[in-house]
Amino acid sequence: MEDRFPFFVGWGTLSLINAGLAQAKNRSGLVWWGLSLFLGPLATFLIVILDRVPPRE
Repeated sequence: MEDRFPFFVGWGTLSLINAGLAQAKNRSGLVWWGLSLFLGPLATFLIVILDRVPPRE
């Protein structure tokens, strides 16, 4: 278990970064945080290529 600890820390950090990226693009940070826990780097790729959501008026 000790050798897997850095992997879990890195994956968790990536999910928090993805949540911040999603919020910067007017998307739900909580939803993308959850998706990032399962998809990891693929979620990062999706956030980067998706366009910004226009703000609601």
